[in-house]
Amino acid sequence: MTVMGAPNKSRKWLDWVIALSLAIASSGVVFWQNSRLAVLWDLSYILENSYRISLGDIPYRDFPFPYAPITFLTQAALIKLTGRVFFHHVIYCAVLGGLSTLLSWRILLKILREVPHGRLLALVLTAPLVILGIYAIFPHPFYDPDCTFAVLACLLLLLHWDRKPTSLLGFMTGIALVVPVFVKQNTGLAFIANAVASLLLLFAVDVWRRRMVRKYIWLCAGVIVGFGLALSLIHLTAGLGNYIRWTVRFAAERRTPALGDMIGIYRDPLLKGWLALFLVSTLVVWFGRGRRLLVWLSVIMMAAPFVWSVIYLFLDTDSSERAERLVGLWPLVLVVSIVAMLLTIRRRSGIEIVLPLIVIGVVHGAFLSQQLWGSTYALWPLFMILVATVITALIDLITKRPENTSTNVGPTQHQSSRSQEGRLASAELSWPTILAFLLSLSLIVSGFFYLRSHERLDYANLDDGELTHSKLPALKGLSMRGSWIADFEELIAYTEKEIPRDEGILCLPGEDLFYYTTGRRPRFPVLMFDQTVNPYWPQEIVDLARARNIRWLIVKNELQLEEEPLEKKDELMKLLLQDFESVESLDNYEIYKRKSVDSGGDTDSKDNDDESETP
Repeated sequence: MTVMGAPNKSRKWLDWVIALSLAIASSGVVFWQNSRLAVLWDLSYILENSYRISLGDIPYRDFPFPYAPITFLTQAALIKLTGRVFFHHVIYCAVLGGLSTLLSWRILLKILREVPHGRLLALVLTAPLVILGIYAIFPHPFYDPDCTFAVLACLLLLLHWDRKPTSLLGFMTGIALVVPVFVKQNTGLAFIANAVASLLLLFAVDVWRRRMVRKYIWLCAGVIVGFGLALSLIHLTAGLGNYIRWTVRFAAERRTPALGDMIGIYRDPLLKGWLALFLVSTLVVWFGRGRRLLVWLSVIMMAAPFVWSVIYLFLDTDSSERAERLVGLWPLVLVVSIVAMLLTIRRRSGIEIVLPLIVIGVVHGAFLSQQLWGSTYALWPLFMILVATVITALIDLITKRPENTSTNVGPTQHQSSRSQEGRLASAELSWPTILAFLLSLSLIVSGFFYLRSHERLDYANLDDGELTHSKLPALKGLSMRGSWIADFEELIAYTEKEIPRDEGILCLPGEDLFYYTTGRRPRFPVLMFDQTVNPYWPQEIVDLARARNIRWLIVKNELQLEEEPLEKKDELMKLLLQDFESVESLDNYEIYKRKSVDSGGDTDSKDNDDESETP
């Protein structure tokens, strides 16, 4: 017992050391990304609104807010606890990125626990997450990575509960299942819907097989209590009607894609070829068992779509086309994983039966935001989970054989048969490891080029100019190429000198961390102006500026965004310039001051700040 236990214990310690090293490397990538780029628009939306919440403004009630609250509340709490320092948010992203890699490894370990060399396979499949972690591609605080982290935690809890279904664990897991809904609506709702549906299916199966079902009752109770607590808290603070208005109705109007866009990812002609190749390779392994050459040939065929993403790096220098080969692996894995689940469903038990179904549902829920190209950047841990389920299913399908029922076998024949089976098993069980190495290595190489080119972030100008670092205390750790930081620091210097801190300011279109940096209190309901978050028409904006006693207008000339986010900008500026006049032109900003105060707009700013009506 002691002799056998010591090596196993040492191997587990080695696994933990390697996994922790991968997690630390994941965090390091986040720091590296932040040292060379910043996407002002997305970063500003998170931190500007989080700062506003930290001042006591309540989203949904005091200002329009079409997103779930947890990411913003987390950043607001960080601001309250540690002050307005950008680098603190970088640390948050790095820590969460590393933890998500650890969670992914633990999930992969549970999926592969009965597979030969399962611990090695789990580490190999975790390795690509160093490059493709939740905060690697977009390295700033955001709800997509946070939601993936919450989903990973829930999946690990479900797998643990399935093996050790205590009442307390079931109840706490049920509460945890609710959390993703309040991190990101579409992804979280897809997760809870698929998780509950899957659990109901397992419940029905256990009832039919006359098994104990009390564990489901505790889990269901946790879900009900979790939802009850969350909705009660929202009702007591922001108002449930306000929450539904902005996060459900308004968000659905502005972001829901067409059905054709959703299923368009499965119309790629290349996908059909890869699926056919994967099917042929599986059949080759099945019929060629015991023939090493055929086994290795099939492994190469299975890995071909992944290896192609690396080969293509040498065929085309267009970063967009290169990225397409990597991101294009998603539809293949989604289709193969669902087929593999159906083919091996009778060989699974518990949560493992429906795990691929839950993950696939989450992925498609995330696609509701920006479809395949825009939504996968924070979902790669789920991709690796699906890959693990496919490898497990392939092993079951290929290596499991019908039992030999023949009784007319002599001792010599039996010994020879066992020897031959051992050699065959060695050949058959080594191919999953080679396949996993090929897939992971391909993802690491192509993923690195994807990460380095920041092709996913091509909606912002991240390449032009020299790399600069902010000198402002609140923006410590902020780095990017171009003159954006210098121009913004000039604006901050001007406002601190010329604009009283108690006077209202309207910033258009809101690309910068203005309020977060200056510590001023926002007076206008909307801080950023694009169609996904701004519910107001030009005339309504002008009327609100008068009602909120906005004295100053700051307009950014050249944006880091490649496209103008503000709809009907010319119409809006024409209306605003009836009330405002130019007083200063900075390098990248125009400063305007209100010409005169209308009787209708001469409202005490403090009274306006204390309003609690829904905007």
